[in-house]
Amino acid sequence: MAHYSFITRHTGNTAFETEIGKHKVVMDTGSDGDDLGPSPKRLLLGTLAGCTGMDVVSLLRKMRVPFSDFEILTEADLTEEHPRVFSQVWIVYRIRVDEQYRDKMEKAVNLSVEKYCGITAMLRKNSPVEHRIEYL
Repeated sequence: MAHYSFITRHTGNTAFETEIGKHKVVMDTGSDGDDLGPSPKRLLLGTLAGCTGMDVVSLLRKMRVPFSDFEILTEADLTEEHPRVFSQVWIVYRIRVDEQYRDKMEKAVNLSVEKYCGITAMLRKNSPVEHRIEYL
């Protein structure tokens, strides 16, 4: 079983820095802080895109599907009451792929969303996660 352990340090005002392997991630808030990095919730949406995107790219490569211009839009609504959590999450996959491969793209996205992406699975325990594909 994998185990993760990180130390996150306060760096001033409302900013925090986490060292993850060789990478430093800064989190902050623009409303009360100095806006030195994304807020934790925004960062979570970014990790969702990275998680599912890596799955989709890996699956498309295994299926030998040529693609380009791949980007992922993530959006979420927050509840009004505290703790403010995501009440709805949307993932939009935008990609250029020949029409003959669209069924494989749909299969790759569905496998990521339903089976492989742990971030999607964790978020789904709290709120609905909807997805769609936009072909360029």
